[in-house]
Amino acid sequence: MAPQCRALIKIKKGVVYVKLNKYLLKSGYSFPEDLQVQSFPENLPERVIQFGEGNFLRAFVDWMFHQMNKNNLFNGRVVVVQPIPQGLVDKLNEQDGLYTLLLRGLKDGKPTEIKEIISSVSRGINPYTQWEEYLKCAENPDIEFVISNTTEAGISYDKDDSLDKKPPVSFPGKLTAYLYHRFNHFNGDPTKGMVIIPCELIDRNGDNLKKIVLQLSDDWNLPEAFKEWVKEHNIFLNTLVDRVVTGYPKDEIDDILAYLGYEDSLVDTGELFHLWVIEGPKELSERLPFTKVGLNVLWTDDMTPYRTRKVRILNGAHTSSVPAAFLYGLETVGEMMDHEVLGRYVRQVIYDEIIPSIDLDKAMLTEFADSVVERFQNPYIKHYLLSILLNSSSKFKTRVLPSILEYKQLNGKLPEKLTFSFAALIAVYKDGKVEGAQMKARREKGEFIMQDDAWALEFFEKTWQSFDGSKEASKRVAEAVLANTKMWGQNLNEVEGLSDKVADYLYQITNDGIKSTIEKLV
Repeated sequence: MAPQCRALIKIKKGVVYVKLNKYLLKSGYSFPEDLQVQSFPENLPERVIQFGEGNFLRAFVDWMFHQMNKNNLFNGRVVVVQPIPQGLVDKLNEQDGLYTLLLRGLKDGKPTEIKEIISSVSRGINPYTQWEEYLKCAENPDIEFVISNTTEAGISYDKDDSLDKKPPVSFPGKLTAYLYHRFNHFNGDPTKGMVIIPCELIDRNGDNLKKIVLQLSDDWNLPEAFKEWVKEHNIFLNTLVDRVVTGYPKDEIDDILAYLGYEDSLVDTGELFHLWVIEGPKELSERLPFTKVGLNVLWTDDMTPYRTRKVRILNGAHTSSVPAAFLYGLETVGEMMDHEVLGRYVRQVIYDEIIPSIDLDKAMLTEFADSVVERFQNPYIKHYLLSILLNSSSKFKTRVLPSILEYKQLNGKLPEKLTFSFAALIAVYKDGKVEGAQMKARREKGEFIMQDDAWALEFFEKTWQSFDGSKEASKRVAEAVLANTKMWGQNLNEVEGLSDKVADYLYQITNDGIKSTIEKLV
């Protein structure tokens, strides 16, 4: 569509509209029939301060607040804070906080797409240029919730951070400054504490964030009364989030904008599936009534089973399947799921070995596994196997190794396919040459770049150097890898039968080839 035919989504006097240029005014414009457009009063109060303006929060949390607003169950908006100097708040403000969200995937086995203009965001603030405006939010009694997603590294302690910096460098530093300003403005009023809901993908994210806020309070010599207020009157929740968000669809944006008929620099895309597990008081579910609009939000006293389920089944299925599929010559998760051999392998890994390794309710695990298989088949998402291979050794330790060890403990034998996946992972590093911070490796289809911790890459290169293809050499490689306590946290040669089985699969992979080996296995 020619640029002069585009428009920009705007909001004015409580009505979502399209700011049409002269061409569109003359030709007439109407929204596509399948685009959901909902208007709200412009003066809805800001009730949430959100650290992070990226694709994930806009397709997950802000989408959820929008759904509640549509049903008059929240009636509030989100003010977004840019957590680092570079970001999207300028674009967000240009569009009055509006953006188009496309959720796509399989529903009951059928390709489904939901298109919607999201209007839950009121504005964006850059604390690096608007520090005073940021602090004013702490003075607003209506703002009672904090949301964050500042990457896994965002919840980290910076001993050099300071309240004198405007803003402090770290996210916990910015939050501590915000809370201290609020404490002072409301004279320590117990009713003005915040509900703080981090979405960063680290274990016990709320507990860790609270610990760092209190540590910074000590470092900055803030009053004891403030620290007590933080402890007693602010609620830090642990959470687990789950939705694949593919972000700005650059490869198809021209077609999307032509279809929509307006300009949008913040188009966001994600999968249909969503899950938010929040560990906290059930009474908060009345203040945040996500479930009343049918959202898949679970309030629980203990999120451990849900985290175990996600890490072992969703993440574990990826990590245990991708090395073999990549060596086989496939490129994406979709190809892997559709492949006659690899598709069968993935399903067998999940249902025959991962689920039996987890000592939790099998119906709950199977229901989640069914959704995982459907998500892996999503025709709208190109999830590249090579990107999943990033930092494979550390991923295998947390996502797959517990399934191997616990399967043996529960069933008295090693799981065949998960053990094979261990050998396939080791084989990915074969013939690799470390160059700088990465490894140039080779599969039958050609060369590729493997990225992992530098010490891990160097270890694998050295371990494979004397390999001559014999059974004895396969055994030496297997034993050397399994003995690496830095990599696995223990000497895995002590697990009965594991080194022999890994060595046998390594020998088959290197001599018979990955295709022959896996075809015999499934």
